[in-house]
Amino acid sequence: MHVAKILAATTVAVFSFAVAAPKTQAQISVNIGPAPSCPYGYYEAPPYNCAPYGYYGPEWFTSGVFIGAGPWFHGPEHFYGHVDNHYHPEHGYHGPYPARGEAPRPEYHVDHNENFHGNEMRDGHGHVGGEHH
Repeated sequence: MHVAKILAATTVAVFSFAVAAPKTQAQISVNIGPAPSCPYGYYEAPPYNCAPYGYYGPEWFTSGVFIGAGPWFHGPEHFYGHVDNHYHPEHGYHGPYPARGEAPRPEYHVDHNENFHGNEMRDGHGHVGGEHH
């Protein structure tokens, strides 16, 4: 009988704490880490591979530094810049890609590329738009 009373008291206590416990909201935090270190920028979608020279137009660079794309985009609000999607793997590009951490070639001037021929406007998150799309 004594064991039954202890069991009943324990059950009541556990039930009381369960009812009185505050409800909490679940939070999800995703840390994507640092931006890929690519000499001519990186594609705006996973796996964020390095883009070849000529994919991004000069407006994507400030003093030779890529303004970012995807989750690391840090350009101005309402930004749209030229890309040449012939250099995108989804459009059939199979040429060479720079490696992460590779240094840019000195003869490639990313922020004043006179020979750049963009055929699409994209924002920093890969959305097509702007003045030419």
